[in-house]
Amino acid sequence: MRNAPPLAVPVAAPRHPLAWVPTLYLAQGLPFYAVALVAGLMFKSMGVPNEQIARWTGLLGLAWVFKALWSPFLELARSKKRLVVAFQLLGAAALAALALGLQLPAWFALAIAALAVVSLASSTHDIAADGLYIISLSARQQAMYAGWQGAFFNTGKFLSLGGLVILAGYLEGRIGVAPAWTVVFALMAAAMAGLGLYHGWALPGTLTVPPADASLRGVARTLVEVVKDFFAKDGIWMYIVFIVAFRLAEGQIQTIGPLFLRDARALGGLGLSTGEVGIVYGTAGTVAFLVGSIGGGYFTAWLGLRRALPFLILAMNLPNLVFCYLSAAQPASLTLIAAALSIEMFGYGFGFVGIILFIMQVVARGRFQTAHYALGTGFMQLGLVLSKMVSGDIQAALGYRSFFLWVLVCALPGLVLTRFLRFDDK
Repeated sequence: MRNAPPLAVPVAAPRHPLAWVPTLYLAQGLPFYAVALVAGLMFKSMGVPNEQIARWTGLLGLAWVFKALWSPFLELARSKKRLVVAFQLLGAAALAALALGLQLPAWFALAIAALAVVSLASSTHDIAADGLYIISLSARQQAMYAGWQGAFFNTGKFLSLGGLVILAGYLEGRIGVAPAWTVVFALMAAAMAGLGLYHGWALPGTLTVPPADASLRGVARTLVEVVKDFFAKDGIWMYIVFIVAFRLAEGQIQTIGPLFLRDARALGGLGLSTGEVGIVYGTAGTVAFLVGSIGGGYFTAWLGLRRALPFLILAMNLPNLVFCYLSAAQPASLTLIAAALSIEMFGYGFGFVGIILFIMQVVARGRFQTAHYALGTGFMQLGLVLSKMVSGDIQAALGYRSFFLWVLVCALPGLVLTRFLRFDDK
């Protein structure tokens, strides 16, 4: 039938999921955090104001919001593995172009253009990668490895904010700010290229059967049907409101939190150097995050998504509480700051599993599973983008201490909405 969902066709005995799930989602996380966080720290070092940093990094995130619009066209490809590898290598090339562009007079415009290509390549890669994950694993395996998925997606954050930002801080005082960040983005490009080559070997070769009508008109009709089918789901509008609300607080913390660590104490920040920010995120914070993410996946598989979800949302509030404390106390001890951020990272890692599994197993169920997962994660990204774009202006108006109290309040709607969600716990 023309509108039947793509069928999975195994072509060989697959490798163990741990041979490819962690690296697949590391490759998904590295370019995302290059745009969402690392670019912001680079702009901060080069003197760009907070408001512009939040606005531009938020706008670049729109690629992840609208990626579902071209997701049906990716269903025409029988091999999602080939798509994954191709877009990983394209992302590597764009990151290399960004590294070179920082050496030119029009560096800011070139950086935004290169980051836009990274955003498009990475968001399209996400569709193929998530589709490969879904068609290659059973529902129980999806829950079991969701912790690994979330852990290594966000390991991209900590490899970037940890090792690479530490390196940037070390190099800034020795070779200058722009050359230091050129090295950082060149290394990130090399990492993406290496992952792309590895995945040419490691990823499962599961094939899908494309729709019978593979013309552009047929795909356009399929897109219309995908969207109609998505919005016809029972309870979908409540799901969308919940998904957007889930990330409103997180998006603001992700954007302003690292800038708060960098800003001078006289301005309400903690006055850390670039290297110190890398140290506090790249040591105990990384370990705490990995433990939280993997633990959150197994916790949800054990308790069931319906009963686990409120606990996961409460865990997502730990970062908000931590930054409220840091902004009020402004501790000088790097050890104490690192310990506080470890609590933040544990809570974030533990709770992030919730929204991924909710979209994968509740929102995306039915026909067009891959496309509906892309639509769901698009709305998830919309919550992040909206909060990022306004976070700089809100922080400038409120100051850091009041801003983090505001973010704490922003997390409450998601918790309340769990009482109204209807879904099959199976």
